[in-house]
Amino acid sequence: MKQTSEQAGGELGSELRVALELARASGATALAYYGGPLKVEHKGAYDEPVTAADRAVNELIVRGLAEAFPSDGILAEESVDDDRRLACERVWMVDPLDGTKGFIAGSGDFAVQIGLAVRGQAALGVLYAPATDTLYWAARGAGAWVKRPNLDAERVRVSGKTRTSEMRLAASRSHRSPHTDAVVRALGINEEVKRHSVGIKVGLIVERQADIYVHVSQGTKQWDTCAPEAVLAEAGGRMTDLWGEPLLYNARDVRNRNGLVATSEAAHAEVIRTIAPLLAEFGRTRIADA
Repeated sequence: MKQTSEQAGGELGSELRVALELARASGATALAYYGGPLKVEHKGAYDEPVTAADRAVNELIVRGLAEAFPSDGILAEESVDDDRRLACERVWMVDPLDGTKGFIAGSGDFAVQIGLAVRGQAALGVLYAPATDTLYWAARGAGAWVKRPNLDAERVRVSGKTRTSEMRLAASRSHRSPHTDAVVRALGINEEVKRHSVGIKVGLIVERQADIYVHVSQGTKQWDTCAPEAVLAEAGGRMTDLWGEPLLYNARDVRNRNGLVATSEAAHAEVIRTIAPLLAEFGRTRIADA
């Protein structure tokens, strides 16, 4: 189905147009570094890798958003956090290279992610995988779309599976724990596809190549999930914390401390019900306002 980004953006058409342009430009910047020699540094409590490509893409997106929407707040992974965003109704969430490990490894498993949160909820998302030139986008009320090379834009929709034993898990390549294994066993899942990027995992779900993604730890940040959540929601899916509560954006603490579950709207309640006893066994309790 042929559709322009402006038509697919609804009330957020101008915001979506800018985000799409920035995502493609950022992808070109990332590919200029891709496959070449990279100096890898590490940051934060999780010793996360960062490269010059992350910083260059971050600067391009932040500058473009600030010029186009000067009244909006911005929370970007490679920028110093500015408390001014906390007073803003609209805040852009930017992950310049989600899946930096995949970028460093040369696997193609990385994505540019640009999301917009309005009053704390994901309202718009753009996910761009430069290595495959695959672009996903969504805006509230306007559906979720994918554009591949030499093909028209196509609307995407999650699968209707409700039996967890029939689902395929979009699993993390580098974040695996005994708790995750316990969740997978409880759900009866037998098939997995592994990726680094949250955005690419959600891309698999909206294209029905996977059905569920569960992140048990506190490792993801608001910029990891905002754009993917917006795309998933418009494709008929739902992303919440492990207790089924909504993710809150533009909080002071940027971490998603309560983990996350992403699946179809139809299957979501059953997944939450199934994992609830495990959370008690793990000694996990929900952190309020996180």
